[in-house]
Amino acid sequence: MARAIEVAGLTKRYGEKVVLDGVDLDVGSGTVCALLGPNGAGKTTAVRILTTLVRPDAGRVQVAGIDVVRHPRAVRRRIGLIGQQPAVDDVLAARQNLVLFARLHHLGRRDAGVRADELLEQVGLADVGDKPVREFSGGMRRRLDIAAGLVLAPEVLFLDEPTTGLDPAGRRDVWEAVRALVAGGTSVLLTTQYLEEAEQLADDVCVLDGGRVVARGTPGELTAAIGGDRLELVVSDPGRAEEAARLAERAAASARVATATGPGERVVVPVTRRHGVVGTVVRALDEAGIAVDDVVLRPTTLDEAYLRITGRDDERTEVPA
Repeated sequence: MARAIEVAGLTKRYGEKVVLDGVDLDVGSGTVCALLGPNGAGKTTAVRILTTLVRPDAGRVQVAGIDVVRHPRAVRRRIGLIGQQPAVDDVLAARQNLVLFARLHHLGRRDAGVRADELLEQVGLADVGDKPVREFSGGMRRRLDIAAGLVLAPEVLFLDEPTTGLDPAGRRDVWEAVRALVAGGTSVLLTTQYLEEAEQLADDVCVLDGGRVVARGTPGELTAAIGGDRLELVVSDPGRAEEAARLAERAAASARVATATGPGERVVVPVTRRHGVVGTVVRALDEAGIAVDDVVLRPTTLDEAYLRITGRDDERTEVPA
């Protein structure tokens, strides 16, 4: 598969502080890569380098097959960047905003109008093109922002936390717009603080921490790397919770067991297989005379994987980077 972004050994320092320390990253054409990490991990710096706004100190960086240091102008003609702050004007109508952006990109008056109409249709705003942006909801405004970044039909689109501050409906609007872009062949690098967003949109996830890549893979691969599914049991007799935990561990062939207090006693067992595990554990507990009020088998979420990978839940898990 052709690569939309290729990064090898990317390094950036500000004084004595190393912000990016030998970062490697590949993004395939027509895919979405989510760049995750805590504040200060280096995500914004990486995006600024990839979009030619900052020069790297070391490493090789290519976007759309072009070196960002040697040919920054050629890269800019092939990319779009949607920052965290809205770029559209509240006073102008949606279509007027897009015509303005098109004219700033040197499109003629007629071509700018045609492109504005195409973009409004593409992001689902064709029926409100004549409305002032101040009357838009947060999700509509963000979709218009995305449209503004697509004036030159970029091969690669950079979205820096595109749904920050939006309500769930607005977030879904933006997700739909991003999916439509990818279906049309656009490659997307997305930074986000919403783990659900990465789970919904990303083909691949890259986790940065301390300026280094600490994990890479699909959302499913990252969740599997920290232990797969979780079997949760609520034991009727709290006094037998530890015994239930040991039995469940053996029955599920699990390496670790955690318990937490609550109504009754909740026992959480990481499991590496789904088929038959609930029945096996319940039978083992039943044979021991341990009553269970509730049993749930649920997948590990990307939120849990992220917290474990970055050590934000006081326990770090090593996964392939």
